[in-house]
Amino acid sequence: MNLAEFELVVKMAIEGIPEPLRSKLRNFNVVIRDAKRSKRQRGAEDEGDLYGLYEGTSLADRPHDFQGALPDRITLFKNNIEDDFGADRAGMIKCIQDTVIHEVGHYFGFDDDQLDEMGLG
Repeated sequence: MNLAEFELVVKMAIEGIPEPLRSKLRNFNVVIRDAKRSKRQRGAEDEGDLYGLYEGTSLADRPHDFQGALPDRITLFKNNIEDDFGADRAGMIKCIQDTVIHEVGHYFGFDDDQLDEMGLG
């Protein structure tokens, strides 16, 4: 999948987030990286490639006077997704969509266990 197609899938995933949640998404960027990143590099005990990473202060953790911060960032690791899904285009699209939703869940303040319980792990 070329970068433009990948970006379109990401955009569609964000646009598919239902209201009123989508209107609460502010001051964040989505970055697509070719670099490989593993879960172990993030300090996780389990192995495997990382598909996405949220960096920022979640809405749940922001004080009422929170302002002036740099945008939060969701990074998607394109090569990791492509390596795991290869020619399975439908699987790759679903993985991108699921990863975007998972990382947006972190933006709203849900941890991995909570996202797992919601079926968004």
